Amino acid sequence: MHEIKYDGFRTQLVRDWAGVRAFSRNGHDWSARYWPIVQAAEKLPAKSFIIDGEMIAPEPDGRPNFHEMHSRMTWNAEQLAFVAFDLLYLDGEHVRVLPLIERKAKLWNLIKPARGIIQYRSGKQDFWVKTKCWEIGDFELLGIKREPGKPAAAIMARDGRYAGAAAVTLPAGVRERLWQRVQQAKAARPPRPVPTAVSGGDVDWVKPGIKAKVRFLRGEHKLRHATLQDFDEANPDL
Repeated sequence: MHEIKYDGFRTQLVRDWAGVRAFSRNGHDWSARYWPIVQAAEKLPAKSFIIDGEMIAPEPDGRPNFHEMHSRMTWNAEQLAFVAFDLLYLDGEHVRVLPLIERKAKLWNLIKPARGIIQYRSGKQDFWVKTKCWEIGDFELLGIKREPGKPAAAIMARDGRYAGAAAVTLPAGVRERLWQRVQQAKAARPPRPVPTAVSGGDVDWVKPGIKAKVRFLRGEHKLRHATLQDFDEANPDL
């Protein structure tokens, strides 16, 4: 079975003698932040349950907008939704021993009354495997940012606009040639506008002209989980 991994915050809804609570992946009680979903879960037809899922900030077309999560959690929690994908416990029964298809059938019967705000073995297990969808694209290098204890980050632009940062994890030889190019093409300021948070710190800005290939998570407005794959070694006179 394969299904979409919605981009939000992993959450478990738990109901026991104390009522319904919402817990983050690290076990923090975020019930107050997710109060509309908690209220909806109070109406589900079960005395106890543990539902595993993802809290998302859906757009009108249903796609999750990860960048809106914090804003909605603070100001518009009624615009959040909980995408349930597994049922771990139901009315005294540890249902994790059942096949996944049977757990999903029980889950569907449980959440039907939630009317959309809840849309359908804890820990890392081999029966739940997350597969990321990658894309490789061409970007313009704006500069290299270095911070103690972190990999160097390539600050990138696409279509003339700041696009985010990609970790520089190139092989040693390629990384050295990239550093030489950066030194040859040094600039006093970024060649294109970048956010203030990015421009601070130890950044070597470069003149326009260095192109690079970046692998990044598909479907994002800005680069996420991005790595620099290669760069154009032409234009040696920069």
